Amino acid sequence: MEWAITKLGLEDEYVLTKSPLRILRRKSGQVIYFRGLDDPTKVKSIRAPGLGFFKYLWAEELDQFDGMEEIRSVRQSVLRGGHKFQTFYSYNPPETTANWVNYEMALHTPGRKVYRTNYLSVPKEWLGENFFIEAEITRRQNERAYRHEYLGEITGNGGSVFPNLVEREITDEELSRYDRLCLGLDFGFSLDPSAFSASYYDQNHNRLIVFDEIYQTNLRNVELAEMIKAKPYVGYNYIMCDSAEPKSIADLEAFGINALPVVKTERRFGFKWLQSLNEIVVSQRRTPNAYRELSQAEYRKTASGQFISDYPKVNDHFLDSLRYACSELSSGTSLF
Repeated sequence: MEWAITKLGLEDEYVLTKSPLRILRRKSGQVIYFRGLDDPTKVKSIRAPGLGFFKYLWAEELDQFDGMEEIRSVRQSVLRGGHKFQTFYSYNPPETTANWVNYEMALHTPGRKVYRTNYLSVPKEWLGENFFIEAEITRRQNERAYRHEYLGEITGNGGSVFPNLVEREITDEELSRYDRLCLGLDFGFSLDPSAFSASYYDQNHNRLIVFDEIYQTNLRNVELAEMIKAKPYVGYNYIMCDSAEPKSIADLEAFGINALPVVKTERRFGFKWLQSLNEIVVSQRRTPNAYRELSQAEYRKTASGQFISDYPKVNDHFLDSLRYACSELSSGTSLF
């Protein structure tokens, strides 16, 4: 802040103090306060002077927070008593797609605007010639590191299980061209959701396009069946289901759905097949839970923090549904 004030030649308009840590604008009395958030409860009692209120909140180094729950707590403490609030978040994108910050910024939230900048978008003299020399050396020696550290790209390595995940919009015109569909269902009820997946395997490009989902707890089989039958593409397509639920499968069949039990294999075979695809295309707008599970899936870690080749067993309801849906493709068998 002090650097920016000096750069703009506005030193005479502001008073900077260290105790308390703040910046005061002389003409208007407006104040910028600074607070450390190593403990979010530090801002619980913060108040603007007089009848004023805090209109702007800036959270710097957003990726250092534990999650949006912590941010919401701060917003609830700071942004009250006024109107038309604005919140700014600034951070360097973490390397892996699975990080909560990268997931959060990919959400299509009304009113949110996301700006991406890097060292090439500011005046060169701000950083100095040596910075650009180091950047070029890194680009030549390690392109992935360059893309992440200097361009701020999410390179998707680290512990991400599905670095082949691609998030983009899937159009209705595109959906109209799909023929043979892959439909899967993982049963749940109170704590675990029932997860239905609909996808299309594009053999020519070796990619899976995930375009629809049902993801809900406390669904009775009759309610689940009605939701599935309402899908216009279901028709006579088979739905591959968790074989551990024979009664539920029988219920769906009684309701007129072509439900079949999956011949269970080790889950790692299904994961490996999904990883072998050139792309797993997901529209976050159409299938938010599919995107969340696929983007946040990480390999397990040892006690020392090292990733090991073992797949997650939590938050995998849609993943299981997707494995069931693609079981014929991944095993090389066919019902037809």
